[in-house]
Amino acid sequence: MTAASAVEAVFRIESARIIAGVTRIVRDVGIAEELAQDALVAALEQWPESGVPEKPGAWLMATAKHRAIDLVRRKETYARKLAEVGRDLEDVQPPPEPSDADDIDDDLLRLMFTACHPVLSTEARIALTLRLLGGLTTEEIARAFLAAEPTVAQRIVRAKRTLAKAGVPFEVPYGPERAARLSSVLEVIYLVFNEGYAATAGDDWVRPALCEDALRLGRVLAGLMPKEPEVHGLVALLEIQASRTAARTTPDGAPVLLADQNPTRWNQMLIRRGFAALGRANATSGGGAPGPYALQAAIAACHAQAVRYEETDWSAIATLYGRLAVLTPSPVVDLNRAVAISMAEGPEAGLALVDALAAEPALKEYHLLPSVRGDLLARLGRGAEARAEFERAASLTRNERERELLLKRAQESGRSGRSG
Repeated sequence: MTAASAVEAVFRIESARIIAGVTRIVRDVGIAEELAQDALVAALEQWPESGVPEKPGAWLMATAKHRAIDLVRRKETYARKLAEVGRDLEDVQPPPEPSDADDIDDDLLRLMFTACHPVLSTEARIALTLRLLGGLTTEEIARAFLAAEPTVAQRIVRAKRTLAKAGVPFEVPYGPERAARLSSVLEVIYLVFNEGYAATAGDDWVRPALCEDALRLGRVLAGLMPKEPEVHGLVALLEIQASRTAARTTPDGAPVLLADQNPTRWNQMLIRRGFAALGRANATSGGGAPGPYALQAAIAACHAQAVRYEETDWSAIATLYGRLAVLTPSPVVDLNRAVAISMAEGPEAGLALVDALAAEPALKEYHLLPSVRGDLLARLGRGAEARAEFERAASLTRNERERELLLKRAQESGRSGRSG
């Protein structure tokens, strides 16, 4: 490995911690990222001649922090503040925060809460998190979400400016605010995973790299916040869902529905990790009711426990979706519950529930509504109607692989309708 490739590899691994450590000094994620990049440039200039240091990550961190302190020294406002409090320049510390039994002092966690601050739009939070914590380049983020690179770059720049303008503190919130802010962090990780698990658009059905990024962030968060049950619930969900990645597509990338997947291709190590995380979610809840992510993880666990698709405990899944609908009312949750009920009680019962959702505005352009309805109609032997539903679903999806699958199902339903 050349010195240049070593620099890039180390920076990819350590960039989040470097940015977090520098943000603690300059209190601005935009400036911190620039200083981290400066350290990267310095390494690219020096390591080819001096050799890769024994602890390259520590070298990059020290270089970035020294530049941060130099920058702070040059700021007149800081000099005045320094004179007032008598702070040592070489030992810059963050402003004191109210002590709290649950206060967490970790720069990486502070960076995560900052990047996911609710003052930013969902799209901005996702892009900034992948940039600062995932170590992805702007080009990689744009490619993953099928967006124009200049659009993503502008989104990230605006996000940094918004954080600076709003004076968002570099901290892990404590007290009542923590729960609300934590939900924003969990949502970003969840959305990143979902985009990798079932891409909303493009030519690929799955994007494993995004799933891996989300899972890594979830594991880091669980390590930093081991007492939060919903953090473990999210990790459990992601671990179990990720276990099926290899079975969800054919060798040429075509989608494979859950009913047609080969369970022997599911990753048993990830399933075991998921069950362990679900156990931690239950253990840390203090006997309280599970949260939304823990409930979704329990649903995923029901699928993972079934040796064969036919042996899935659909009644339990329907019950869990009912509990989830109480916690987070959503037409999408209701649609999933209808699917589970159709498997437990028959397609007629499921179709009645799906038809009741047809008028929901949130589902008007949601391709899975006609897709589910088409599946239920096909199971009832109403092939011509099923074909129309699958064709409508195909017209609504933006994912080419999914469109091909839906059109294939439409053709099969049409043939069965004619033969019947």
